[in-house]
Amino acid sequence: VSFTPGGLDCSISFVSHVLGKVCVHGRQKEILSVLVPRLTDLTKSDCIWQRICWRLVECVPDRWMEAVVLGFVQTAPRADVLSRLLGNLVVKNKKAQFVVTQKMLLLQYGHTAAVLQNLLGYLALDSLRRALLIKVLKELLETWGSSSAVKHSPPEQQQYISKAILICLSHLKEPEIESCRQELLTSVMEGVKCHLDSNLPQIRRLGMIVAESISSKINTDGPVLKFQYEEDDEARELKSLLVQTPPFCVVPSPPDDDRNEKADAALPGVLEGNKKSHPAAAVKPEEESDAELDSDDDLIPYDMSEDKELKTKAPVYIRDCIEVLTSSEDVDKWEATVMALESLVRKNPAAAREVSVELAKIVLHLEEKTCIEGFVELRQRAQVAILTADPIPVAKYLTSQFYSLNYSLRQRVDILDVLVLAAQELSCPKSHGKTKHSDVQKPYIQLLPGSDSSKDWRRIVDERIKSKTRRFATGRSQVERASGPNEFNSVAGHFFFPLIQHFDRPLTTFDLLGEDHFVLGRLVHALAILMYLAVNTVAVTAMGKVLLEFVWALRFHTDSYVRQGLLSCISSVLLSVPAERLLEDVIEELLETQSWLGDVVEKDPDGDCRRLALQNLLLMENLKKKLKTVPS
Repeated sequence: VSFTPGGLDCSISFVSHVLGKVCVHGRQKEILSVLVPRLTDLTKSDCIWQRICWRLVECVPDRWMEAVVLGFVQTAPRADVLSRLLGNLVVKNKKAQFVVTQKMLLLQYGHTAAVLQNLLGYLALDSLRRALLIKVLKELLETWGSSSAVKHSPPEQQQYISKAILICLSHLKEPEIESCRQELLTSVMEGVKCHLDSNLPQIRRLGMIVAESISSKINTDGPVLKFQYEEDDEARELKSLLVQTPPFCVVPSPPDDDRNEKADAALPGVLEGNKKSHPAAAVKPEEESDAELDSDDDLIPYDMSEDKELKTKAPVYIRDCIEVLTSSEDVDKWEATVMALESLVRKNPAAAREVSVELAKIVLHLEEKTCIEGFVELRQRAQVAILTADPIPVAKYLTSQFYSLNYSLRQRVDILDVLVLAAQELSCPKSHGKTKHSDVQKPYIQLLPGSDSSKDWRRIVDERIKSKTRRFATGRSQVERASGPNEFNSVAGHFFFPLIQHFDRPLTTFDLLGEDHFVLGRLVHALAILMYLAVNTVAVTAMGKVLLEFVWALRFHTDSYVRQGLLSCISSVLLSVPAERLLEDVIEELLETQSWLGDVVEKDPDGDCRRLALQNLLLMENLKKKLKTVPS
């Protein structure tokens, strides 16, 4: 780029064409890493160079404009520099406006927060461009509050849009917020509902953080939204975007020597001020000490070091536990019973079997009378102990109650968790069950702790694949595990089939295929785990056939958590059902499933679903290889 002095006109359209051609061929970094710093220096104080730079980008043909604009946005160090280099390009050029306000914000989501700061800060720095900033904010909020977008877009894109919304809000002035406050509040409330309805913990949490931040920005005087969530680095990063970055125009700092001299000159004054303030602070307590004297200070406190807390004795018999839990008004005795119930059932399985269903009903409906630490876990462990002591009658009762009226969603999810935990314990050797039942206190499917909803399931599948892999080595690679009968073998059908039987029958208060898709997701994951634990059981082939039909009926479900569970079900079928039975009994279902899995790998918006589908296709390839190696 050159400028001819003496008032002569010059055209830089050729240079614009060269710049566009280079950028569209993917060489933005090479050319702009040299060009942008040079233009930044030239345009700092020279308005003629600013006009030259504006003409440079304005003369780029529309077919290359996207590559040039994207390169400038990514290379510019700050928003004020980008504003000097591009000028009002987005106002004058429709292609540039589309790239900046639509494509980079709504259609792409791979840019960093720094690029978003540059982009939206550029829109905020000129009065002509601020109208576009408000327009962008409304479109972002519309997308953020769309239930369809929340269901079908990946979590990474939703986080990207959330960051863009918060950065936009940080640039709005009070009069601008006031002019569209009601519209913003409406969009926020719609978006919160969509995010809280999601089955994915990270999406729900993202909705809470963003709604809380937006509410604090637009309701400076009135009440604001407050949610309970873990405050981690991600939450702090999102909230920090609501605070505008340091001033765009950086004032040149004085030389280091001058700055050090000024700091040294200011330091004695600060130290002196601190020295003066300390004596006053030290004197104040002495002045108040006499006034706060109390006549009771002379009394000698009573020695209670030897005192011991009186503990209520827990019931010794299971029938006594039933009486305490149903009718006792003694709170201490009730607490002691809740804490001792699991161990009592495990010590007396014969006595527990006599009243197993009655006891299971009581514990299922048990509500916390007092504040007991870990009450939910204690209740769950007691339910698991009852179910493992008498599997068939209790499993029949729990599975029948899952589809009954007048149960909360929380109770239905508790039933699924208890069935999964009990199945896991029954499928382990008895020597492990006695020593390791404390290791399975929490269900495989966690609600909130992890961002990956099926991470534990994937760990199980990976371990199973690893166990089927042949490795040649000298010596023993691992300690031999204890062996024993699989007690889940004879009862697997009682856990599995009643759960899968009535999923498509809506009740007055429970609709799995409708608004209660969260419980459907938990049900699907529970069925996948039960299928995995049923390996080598008599009913495993029948279970696999029914489960594949269940998956086929729900394969197009809109919720990604449900689809992840369905793909996990396929993994469990491929890993648990013997290959011979798969190839003889369910070959048609497998071929249909394979075609669907190919579509999931190519088209599903959720990354976890694509990964699980690819894993299932690899397992199917192994089945084909096994079929080819079998002699005809």
